[in-house]
Amino acid sequence: MLEVSAAMSAKVLERFPAGAPRGSWPAEEYAAQRRAQGEPATVVMDIQSDAFLVVVPGRDED
Repeated sequence: MLEVSAAMSAKVLERFPAGAPRGSWPAEEYAAQRRAQGEPATVVMDIQSDAFLVVVPGRDED
């Protein structure tokens, strides 16, 4: 998680295991909810931990 945040200069909001049931997209659903609230949330894959991360762009003051 630290490597992804540092490389992307992003803040991780939530992480979801990659093994969700077929047809279930919890990370995408969570990101869509955050976008509806005005946050520019994006889903990225963390290969090392086999998880989907919901991230927002990092801020200089973080």
